[in-house]
Amino acid sequence: MSGPDIGELRRRLTLEQAQRVSDGAGGFTETWVEVATVWAALRPSGGSEAVEADRLAGRVSHEVVLRYRPGVTPAMHFRLGARVFHILAAIDVDERKTWLRCQCEERDL
Repeated sequence: MSGPDIGELRRRLTLEQAQRVSDGAGGFTETWVEVATVWAALRPSGGSEAVEADRLAGRVSHEVVLRYRPGVTPAMHFRLGARVFHILAAIDVDERKTWLRCQCEERDL
């Protein structure tokens, strides 16, 4: 598979990972820190609704395609303004370290 046309990489996404910071009382707080800012193609691929914590929650699946970047894992997410895309899988397209396809899920918060 070849990658997207260069014009499709029009979204500027922030890649973030969780970082635990000591709260000084033996516990920690979790914050998200920026790893990189990348140009990517963002394509919706489906959606669903489910009852969570006694309320209806919507989920939208997206595919994010970007130039290959090592170290991207499902423990990370992409941010576009107030929107957050949780990474479910990161796939090295054609195993050539050229393109990275991430299956993501945007959730109602």
